[in-house]
Amino acid sequence: MKCVANFLDQEGRLVRFPAKRAMQLEALAYLAGKFSPCQVYSEKEVNELLGQWHTFGDSATLRRALCDARFLNRDPYGRQYSLAKRPNAEEQNS
Repeated sequence: MKCVANFLDQEGRLVRFPAKRAMQLEALAYLAGKFSPCQVYSEKEVNELLGQWHTFGDSATLRRALCDARFLNRDPYGRQYSLAKRPNAEEQNS
């Protein structure tokens, strides 16, 4: 099975978005790890951060995918984004 490292360049940037859903989720988890848990971001800031971590020039698709997969929270107006609290394995099993 492939891992997300197969989709990264030497600088750790995503070179393409995987086609398979399981790998997409791994790639999204990798990108979500680039966000600070206590910070609120504007759409522009999210796009700029994502722009630093991928090479294929589609921050909007990645931003939407992060929200759809619930890695990022977005306010109803799409103005503010924050890292979603994700349960860890221990919390899921309790």
